[in-house]
Amino acid sequence: MREHLVREEQVFREHYFHARDGLRLYGRRYGSDGIGRDEKTPIVCLPGLTRNSRDFHRLAAFLASPDGGAYPVVTLDYRGRGQSERDSDKSRYAIAVEAGDVIAACAHFGMSKATFIGTSRGGLILHHLIMSAPALIARVVLNDIGPVIEIDGLLRIRDYLNDPASPSNWAEAPSFLQREHGADFPTLRPQDWREMAEAIYRDEGGVPIADFDPEIAAQLQGLTSEAVLPSLWPQFEAFAGVPMMVVRGEYSRLLSESSVREMARRHPGLVAVTAPGQGHAPLLHLNGLRNEIAAFIQG
Repeated sequence: MREHLVREEQVFREHYFHARDGLRLYGRRYGSDGIGRDEKTPIVCLPGLTRNSRDFHRLAAFLASPDGGAYPVVTLDYRGRGQSERDSDKSRYAIAVEAGDVIAACAHFGMSKATFIGTSRGGLILHHLIMSAPALIARVVLNDIGPVIEIDGLLRIRDYLNDPASPSNWAEAPSFLQREHGADFPTLRPQDWREMAEAIYRDEGGVPIADFDPEIAAQLQGLTSEAVLPSLWPQFEAFAGVPMMVVRGEYSRLLSESSVREMARRHPGLVAVTAPGQGHAPLLHLNGLRNEIAAFIQG
């Protein structure tokens, strides 16, 4: 099923490269081959906790097209996700390590500065990068993530990622996802659920299998409602002077409206957008969001 989408829209080139510790990683490059020579600042898309580069296929293809600004766009699979190699040391599924992998990806693609779009985990990685490699960051789009994570939203992620139920075949996969997430995404159409299935699952003998190392989800199993989650306000404030957009899903359980208001107070000029009819985390190519993102990137 996933391969059908790729065949129809082969608008990217696949790249394999290595992390600092030698692990083989995967990324896609959309649009111009001239990263490093192109006048346009490239865009790097960072997915959520267990997600991968395919989440951004529609958005990346648009941003790389003339209508979206004709940017060079790179989308990444973190270690243990998608086509990147799984790590034998499961403790290295950590934000600091993954931030180092993003730096390695930028070096591979010849990028000294980029606009970053970070969904959920990707946004947390950006809060690390602004401290460790601030010169890399030209602009930032945070997709349903901020300095404060709501525990109820994280518990929801814990539960569905560690649920053993799964679709038994590709025909069932879209309806399975709709049953699981439909209450948070009433705006999605049948085609959107099919594309979500293509992004989330890989094919194993005709059966859709979640495309990540299960140990990544297992890290959340010990999380309880009593957990105290650290805030990232010091890191967030390091974005001062960096143009920033935040997209919040209308039904998000992870990023609160009050957090967005506080982000705007601390970061004058913040562009705050609501993704109507979507929860965590919004699909960024739907309902005009892609045009708002393109307008923000163009400045």
